[in-house]
Amino acid sequence: MNGSLGVLLFVLIFMFRASCEEASVEGEDVEVKDARERNGSDILSSSISSAEEHNCPTDLECYKLGDQCVNCDFNYSCVYGEKTNVTCQAVVDCIGNKKFNVPVICRYCYQTEPWEHRCILKGNCKSAATPRGYYRTNCTVRSEIKCLGHRRFLKNVHCNWTGGYRWSTALVLSITLGGFGADRFYLGHWQEGIGKLFSFGGLGVWTLVDVMLISIHYLGPADGSLYI
Repeated sequence: MNGSLGVLLFVLIFMFRASCEEASVEGEDVEVKDARERNGSDILSSSISSAEEHNCPTDLECYKLGDQCVNCDFNYSCVYGEKTNVTCQAVVDCIGNKKFNVPVICRYCYQTEPWEHRCILKGNCKSAATPRGYYRTNCTVRSEIKCLGHRRFLKNVHCNWTGGYRWSTALVLSITLGGFGADRFYLGHWQEGIGKLFSFGGLGVWTLVDVMLISIHYLGPADGSLYI
């Protein structure tokens, strides 16, 4: 009986010590995790501060700062197309008065000129199609441009990209080696190129047709891109 009580007491003591050690380890893990999170937040805040400092230089006149560095009070009741003054307040240190007036044109951001905003360009659309195709993409107004509404918007943009195919090269190949399908192979039209090769350019007729189509830019690269 005494032996059984001793064994039971030993087991209870062992379980108690194990639970204490586990709690201690968990506490250390929590402290380490908290320390890592604090260090990570410090690094993140420092990187954000450096980025803000880089985007908003302190050695620049306040009225020259970009949109991310100022808060402007726009008048949405202005007359479209007319010039109006907007009061802006710099949110960072800069040279001169932090509060200033900026002459702007009354318009929404999506109504800005193409050179006043940047759009995400895309490929693999039919640039050589007739009529030329469009694609919808995100555009962002340049930071120095002041306008009403959201500075990021969707816009339909003409397909205007190139895969590196030269019009002069395609035309020379069509005139000299068109009977062997060299022009079609160069532009990526492999099936038509094989057809021209085994038919000797359609006995010359197909060759002449392709020369005319390439010369007027009607026949373009198979990927839908434009010539360079």
